Amino acid sequence: MGGAAVASRARRLLPAAWLGWMLCVAAVGTPSAFALLARADAGRVVARMLAAEAYSALAIGIALLLLERLAARHAVARGQGSQFSLGMGLCLGALFCTVSGYFAVLPLMEQARSGLGGLGFGQLHAISAGFFAIKVLLVAALAWRGSAPVVVVSPAARPTRLPSS
Repeated sequence: MGGAAVASRARRLLPAAWLGWMLCVAAVGTPSAFALLARADAGRVVARMLAAEAYSALAIGIALLLLERLAARHAVARGQGSQFSLGMGLCLGALFCTVSGYFAVLPLMEQARSGLGGLGFGQLHAISAGFFAIKVLLVAALAWRGSAPVVVVSPAARPTRLPSS
């Protein structure tokens, strides 16, 4: 298997794995922590899980962005697509949600917990959760696109344009 085939498979597999990781954090880890632990302890456990998710989202998102860029370049070389693909846009959107929802809002949440800032902790938590939900939808769209069947068109099968007289 060549490098292009490995990159194509990784580009199709990573979004599904990323989506599974996010759903496990949101649907299993977070509710379980709050069901079993005292509120303060559960908050610390969930904060740690969300930190791990945010840093892994940066790594996976950047890797996927590079893989999508490579796929777009190959498509342009074949005369299909453009330099900026839908997959690249979805990756950039997911990265934006990660940076905004975790790295920008989290410090504000800490300030709000201390009584500082213009918005309350609950409002900021809702904003952060909204960014996470949008990121889940963007990654789900990437995973959905990756599940589409691969159609290989050989150059011999393409219709040729006859010169007009």
